[in-house]
Amino acid sequence: MLKTLYSKLAIVLFGLVCLIGLLFFLLVRYSTQMHQQEVTQKLNASLAQHIVNGEPLFNDEGINRPALKDVFHMLMVVNPSIEVYLLDRQGKILDYSAPAEKIKRTTVDLQPINTFIAGERGFPIVGDDPRGLKKQKIFSVAPVMRAGRIECYLYIILAGEEVDSVTSMLEGSYIARFTVGGVIASLLIALLAGWLIFFLLTRRLHHLSTAINAYAGNDDKHITSQRYPEKDRHADEIDYLGHNFNIMADRIDEQLQKLQNNDAQRRELVANVSHDLRTPLATLHGYVETLILKGDDLTAVEREHYLQIAASHSRRLNQLVDELFELSKLESCETLLTIEPFSLAELVQDVVQKFSLLAEEKNIVLKSEFGSNMAFAYGDIGLMHRVLENLLENALRYTSAGGCISVNLIHHSNQIQVRVADTGCGIPADELPHIFDRFYRLEKSRQGKGDHAGLGLAIVKRIIELHGSVIEASSEINCGTLFQFHLPTRHAG
Repeated sequence: MLKTLYSKLAIVLFGLVCLIGLLFFLLVRYSTQMHQQEVTQKLNASLAQHIVNGEPLFNDEGINRPALKDVFHMLMVVNPSIEVYLLDRQGKILDYSAPAEKIKRTTVDLQPINTFIAGERGFPIVGDDPRGLKKQKIFSVAPVMRAGRIECYLYIILAGEEVDSVTSMLEGSYIARFTVGGVIASLLIALLAGWLIFFLLTRRLHHLSTAINAYAGNDDKHITSQRYPEKDRHADEIDYLGHNFNIMADRIDEQLQKLQNNDAQRRELVANVSHDLRTPLATLHGYVETLILKGDDLTAVEREHYLQIAASHSRRLNQLVDELFELSKLESCETLLTIEPFSLAELVQDVVQKFSLLAEEKNIVLKSEFGSNMAFAYGDIGLMHRVLENLLENALRYTSAGGCISVNLIHHSNQIQVRVADTGCGIPADELPHIFDRFYRLEKSRQGKGDHAGLGLAIVKRIIELHGSVIEASSEINCGTLFQFHLPTRHAG
């Protein structure tokens, strides 16, 4: 229960409301008592002086006991809570109206009395209560003069023990209960309102926490669709956090999907490499063993034939290893491009000339077309030579006799478009997006369309990407295939 933010906030709010209620109650009680004492002392401030002026408390024999007794009796009748004391000039109690057994003091501090008489500060002013060693209460005091000097003081306590007991009774009165009940009801309303507000404020945070927990607890093999619900409203920190969580979750899902795809491609890569290595190795091994076991029984022509087949498969293995190494370097960015201006038209002519003899042998027309004054392209001439070779090898492999292969260069403002087209068998639409994948080959090619390893187009794609361009392919069954990409005519740096 205490693990949620809402419960913690609710408990903190409850504690604050209780503390504020207690402080408010104590403050009201204290201020009410102070107000009552101030009012009472103001109303009775001159009481002692009126009594002194009205009754002769001293005569020739000293204290006028009968007069003092009458004063005690009169005040007790008028207000039983009043206590009257007669003090000498040092504050010693000479006489009093209270029962003797209740008197705890013999002297009273004169400093509050002098302050009261001098009027140096406002009310309430409290003085010593003879009925308690630590009690102090409001009072009224007046000096009793004799022969022009202070003979003693008439000291009247305005709130005696009866007032204390009445105060205790008032605390259980209807008004007191009503006031306390009103304060408690107000605090409860504030508490409930605070809990409701906290619930509304933390509800979206709870939704976000639920979404994160559900996403974190999901099986890694499956991509969850749990997301924070976003609505069209003014966003605060929680909405921004939820929005960023959704972006992060989408990105993680995308990465997980890529990892799964890469894992599948890795398994396929291992299978393809195993297949492409096993076939020529097995053939090479078989012919070598044949030469070893039957070398003396073979004629020179047969021996030459077997050696030619073994050498062919050895070259195939060497080509596969070279292409794997080359693609690995390209993908790991170990290959540093040497960007320089070069004549793309001359490069195309050189590559076309290199394959012209093979094209004639297969009865295929191989041509190049480009305008005069072709601008120089910027790139790595060695890698671009490799791109053109791979594209032409691929075109020759899938173009039948009587077909045509063309290499066109088209100048567009600050770039040159390279187009390699053939009239071969074409590529099915469902396989066209995969032709640049490593070791991807059409099923027809596995049935006798050559002994390539399926890395040529993957190498082409990577080289074009390193040049900041994209190679595109379009094809139509029995009509041919077109590869095209662009090279800049200005240096990007």
